[in-house]
Amino acid sequence: MKNHIPNLLTLLRIALIPVFVVLFFLPWDWAARACALVFALAAVTDWLDGYLARRLNLVSALGAFLDPVADKLMVATALILLVQADPTPALAVPALVIIGREITISALREWMAELGARARVAVSVIGKIKTTVQMVAIVLLILREEIWGLPVYTIGYVLIYIAAILTLWSMVVYLRAAWPSLMGRDLPPAVEQSELLPPE
Repeated sequence: MKNHIPNLLTLLRIALIPVFVVLFFLPWDWAARACALVFALAAVTDWLDGYLARRLNLVSALGAFLDPVADKLMVATALILLVQADPTPALAVPALVIIGREITISALREWMAELGARARVAVSVIGKIKTTVQMVAIVLLILREEIWGLPVYTIGYVLIYIAAILTLWSMVVYLRAAWPSLMGRDLPPAVEQSELLPPE
């Protein structure tokens, strides 16, 4: 059982997505707080499963695959619902930047893995900071209402733009690291040029 704890936490994060969606649309006063709590719980499990996997040496192929999938599914779901609730360009732009970056970096990591150079696009410090700011921003945007006189929604707006800027910054870092391989300058000898052609 101990060996499966990180993966179980990741699966829990995926299972929380439909709960999050239902809570988001409930008309009750407490629904927003419950929804924010579910998202915060998912964010904590995202950190905890990775920490336990490294600390207890329980890293697995399944976990390495599921963890980023669960994270991106939850974040993309939250951003889409937030834009649906507040369909303005001011919120749609950072949401599109963040989701677009995740798609781009996921594709880049898959590409680099095929070349045996995935380590070049490992998670950077900027990426970790971006993730933290992004999670806090989404929680505040879900809450919306003021807390102790603080303009929660406005703070969330500011943080989501900071997250979008960090998102672009980290994407540039990843692309710069992978650029020689993308240009075919330092491909491993075993990689044939024909293997780099896109499928028909």
